[in-house]
Amino acid sequence: MTEARFRKDVFIALAAVAWADGKVDPDEADAIVRAAVEEGLSIEEITAIEEATKEPIDLGVIDRSGLSKEDRLFVYAVACWIARMDGQVSEAETDALAKLGERLGIPERPRVHAEALVRQVADLPSGDRPAMYDLARLRQLLGERLRQPSSSRPRSGEA
Repeated sequence: MTEARFRKDVFIALAAVAWADGKVDPDEADAIVRAAVEEGLSIEEITAIEEATKEPIDLGVIDRSGLSKEDRLFVYAVACWIARMDGQVSEAETDALAKLGERLGIPERPRVHAEALVRQVADLPSGDRPAMYDLARLRQLLGERLRQPSSSRPRSGEA
């Protein structure tokens, strides 16, 4: 197994975003745990992440020192997906996403692009549910977007 890129604190932060509206629905919890499992975290770390989906938690601090620009954007995009999973994004979730984006050091324009890509992947035939959402495709699209020269990237509002 390869070493995980994202540490447990990233997934705890995703749980905090899910808690922003006062509840974590089962699909949100499954999505967070699935992403952690796919990342290759240990059973002990997965257990701690599962616990964070059962009791309200604060966003806290994310150690971004080991995260590339693409990693940080991917974490933000996964948080956007989780926030919209129940069909609506509350004001509290929007605020939590803004706080996460700031803590990850992601400027506004890349956040808008990440949110558009989240919707684009959700609209794929595989769907938007945790077991069906294509996290690998989301990461691929984010990487492709980052590698485009800035002059050829879509403007805000474009996917």
